[in-house]
Amino acid sequence: MLRAVRPLRSLAEPDRDRLTTGRCGATGPFAGGMAATLPGDDGAEVAHVLLDVVRATCRDLHRQSTRRVDVRLDSSLDRDLGLDSLTRVELLLRVERTFGVRLPESTLELVETPRDLLTALRAGTRISGVSPSVAARATPREALQGEPDEATTLLEVLDWHVQRHPSRTQIIISSEEGEEEISYGKLMLEAAAIAARLRESGLEARQAVAIMLPTGPSYFYAYFGILLAGGIPVPIYPPARLSQIEDHVRRHAGILANAEAVMLITVPEAMPVARLLEAVVPGLREVIATTDLPKERGTFARAAVKSDDIAFIQYTSGSTGNPKGVVLTHANLLANIRAIRQAVAITADDVFVSWLPLYHDMGLISAWLASLYLGNPLVVMSPLAFLARPESWLWAIHRHRGTLTAAPNFAFELCLKRIDDRELEGLDLSSLRLVANGAEPVSPETMDRFIARFAKFGLRRAAMAPVYGLAEATVALLVPPLGRGPLVDCIRRQSFVRDRKALPAAPDDPKPLRFVACGRPLPGHRIRVVDAAGAEVGEREEGRLEFQGPSATAGYYRNPDETRKLLHGEWLDTGDRAYVADGDVYLTGRVKDIIIRGGRNIYPHEIEEAVGALPGIRKGCVAAFGSADPAAGTERLVVLAETRAADAMQRDHLRGAIVRTVSDVLGEPPDEVVLAPPHTVLKTSSGKIRRAASREVYEAGRVGARAHAVWWQIARLGWTGAVAQLRAGFALGGRALYGAHVWAVFGLLAPLVWLVTAATPKPAWAWLINRAAARLFLRVAGIPLRVMGVDNLPRGKPHVLVANHASYLDGMVLVAALPAPYRFVAKRELLQSLVPRVYLRRLGADFVERFSPKQSVADADRLAAVARVGPPLAVFPEGTFRRSPGLLAFHLGAFAAAVQARVPVVPVAIRGSRLALAAEEWLPRRHAIVVTIGAPIAIPGEAPDDFAAAVTLRNLARAAILPHVGEGDADVALRPPSSGLPIPRRIAPRCAGDADPMRHGREVTSD
Repeated sequence: MLRAVRPLRSLAEPDRDRLTTGRCGATGPFAGGMAATLPGDDGAEVAHVLLDVVRATCRDLHRQSTRRVDVRLDSSLDRDLGLDSLTRVELLLRVERTFGVRLPESTLELVETPRDLLTALRAGTRISGVSPSVAARATPREALQGEPDEATTLLEVLDWHVQRHPSRTQIIISSEEGEEEISYGKLMLEAAAIAARLRESGLEARQAVAIMLPTGPSYFYAYFGILLAGGIPVPIYPPARLSQIEDHVRRHAGILANAEAVMLITVPEAMPVARLLEAVVPGLREVIATTDLPKERGTFARAAVKSDDIAFIQYTSGSTGNPKGVVLTHANLLANIRAIRQAVAITADDVFVSWLPLYHDMGLISAWLASLYLGNPLVVMSPLAFLARPESWLWAIHRHRGTLTAAPNFAFELCLKRIDDRELEGLDLSSLRLVANGAEPVSPETMDRFIARFAKFGLRRAAMAPVYGLAEATVALLVPPLGRGPLVDCIRRQSFVRDRKALPAAPDDPKPLRFVACGRPLPGHRIRVVDAAGAEVGEREEGRLEFQGPSATAGYYRNPDETRKLLHGEWLDTGDRAYVADGDVYLTGRVKDIIIRGGRNIYPHEIEEAVGALPGIRKGCVAAFGSADPAAGTERLVVLAETRAADAMQRDHLRGAIVRTVSDVLGEPPDEVVLAPPHTVLKTSSGKIRRAASREVYEAGRVGARAHAVWWQIARLGWTGAVAQLRAGFALGGRALYGAHVWAVFGLLAPLVWLVTAATPKPAWAWLINRAAARLFLRVAGIPLRVMGVDNLPRGKPHVLVANHASYLDGMVLVAALPAPYRFVAKRELLQSLVPRVYLRRLGADFVERFSPKQSVADADRLAAVARVGPPLAVFPEGTFRRSPGLLAFHLGAFAAAVQARVPVVPVAIRGSRLALAAEEWLPRRHAIVVTIGAPIAIPGEAPDDFAAAVTLRNLARAAILPHVGEGDADVALRPPSSGLPIPRRIAPRCAGDADPMRHGREVTSD
């Protein structure tokens, strides 16, 4: 877990250079802190005492090792001394206690040698005489009236708060430098500045933007900035260790490629990693550092966002080749937040204190977005601060009178092991009313010990709440009744592993299985437990847990195979096994992780917890998994455990201890025990054991294989990037060849068609000639054309045809699609050029003025007269088109003409032409085009006057076209009110009829 949340400064090259040189003083990375008074103020004596602390730490943590550790000032903590991240936390705590100094939070991420620790000591803050007990204070807050219950998107939620109380504090960022408050108004202004920057860089609606940022103000601004610009946020976790850079880049490259991310926002220190991602991910065209983000809001058109648009994509811990991105819409998020509010009774008076990473759904949704919606302040701190000093979490709760908090099980275990009672003097946790334990299996032993220890500091047992959720349910699914406290079920082992019956164990049962109740479904959600055939099982029978509800995802982003596995009709498969007893759901393990040996179900977490408690085994670094045994027709139980023990005798002793421990737990020994060096057992970004991936390492024989040097990893990534760039170059070359082919066909046909058209005396003849030429061009160019609803055209009757305009190809597409002649309405500027003037006049086009209001009125009258007698008019009411997708606003001219002429309007949607040839682009793509012709829309008889009738007719036609263009609504502008803050979009009138005017008739295909 610690590796997953180490901030990005660990990759800052200037800092790393200064550290590895071993220099101390003002030029070091810790310069600028308050100089600590160290023993004797003698550099040699301080170094001697420091080395003694390091040696003692090595001895105490690896007491069984017979290997002599030679500790020097320039020894590598990782390579030479074998201290991993968690061990470094212990070392830093001992150093602080020995010298009475508070080290900077960045120490954990930057130190590589004892000499670096010496430098950090010089910048530390003397803590003698300073009590950590701070007078408890509550943040004063203005009263909040109501909640944004009518909001349909997160942007509308933010708008609601900004309009009512822009100065209300939403986020308090706590760090060792102090606290920074972010109000709703500031969040909107800063996000708007980022949105403008993204739009200036070419971000289009529904394009993905990755956020690779540590906890801080930039993360909050970036998330909403992406939403304001119409993009899709994709949170990814920051790089952790330089030695694992290849694994980090490869995993994230798969995620970014699947999400089709076009931009990535990160901190300057992570730019080397970001550049590697840019090289290996096709389509990732820009990396933006937080230092490059604007500080003031620019001008941009606010994107139209609807409830069913994607609010972000949460990637779960899939493989690098098949990442699973859970699609979460605004409707999903708001449904889950509202259900959590009801289940937990959250109000604006609550205070949520969190150190959870924002790239994880528990931190992003449960902590932040729920607080943003409900109006309660969120006190957020860096995960690194918690891992370095777990007591900082508890003191933040104390200072802010926190009422809500949440963390995975390991966090409570870390507090039990790493916090000294002397650091808790004066602590008051009595304000807490809910402490959620979730995101990984909940240990009943950990909860009991945590409650017992912190009860004297005011923590109530009733506040502890084991919960359950998953990204596919947005975040939360099960919550226990408020104030009940943890509920543990002891069941008979044999009946459970043999028959999957969770029967209560006798009080004197020596080896019961213990499972924790995770509560009941959120309001509006349902669960069921099913067997292998999909039939629902009874009370206290174990099976697969499935759920349904308004916050359930529609599936995985661009991953239909995994989506099919997820969806079972109306139910979604959680991938977990569980049973129900007295209304509570008890989770028993992951389906894919349960080991089946000899007809028995073996639950790995029980084995891992027991083995991890053995001296000499790294706790939390044990994986138990099944490996297929074809000869026996069952699975072999393999226990993979990390240790630093090097002596053969000691390793034999550890193997024996593991076998005895597993035998005590299961009643039978494991098939194989594998002792591995540190960092062999793979974990997710949130610290969960990746059992399947660890099994792959074992079966591939890579246990104990040395990691490649950083330079080798970077070189290989560079080669991979170069290959990707070559492929992209070949793809661009192929597209250029296709474009050359299309333009060659056009170059041959266009002059000939123009000449024939110019010589044709009748527009109807010219239309037929051009229709044949257009269909021939599309066929030879390889652009398939489908025409749907041809029967909706009112043959022989006056009408006005209106179509969306997305590409240079649209005129040709309409000519190819429409079976009878139409009179195009074109802008008057085209009369200034000979070629379009002659061509369009021969086709019978009419020309209108766009800039002179007086002439526009006269043109509308003239068009009305033309519409009465025919041939029917064909108009692009948007008036123009642009590169970015989305249906623009419709001008009234065509609809005013239809009202005056008393003729219906026929809506036509053109889909795919923008992708075939966009504005400002002259290199076409091979892409199918679909033309959908809707049913005629009559003039509304209830309109009080012609203007109102034209407006209503326009709205009806636009509402009929919009669902069929496949691009969304772009008729939304960001208009600054007097406060200088954005206001909600104006909602255009909807179609009044129940029937879809774009219902399909006969279909015509041109391939």
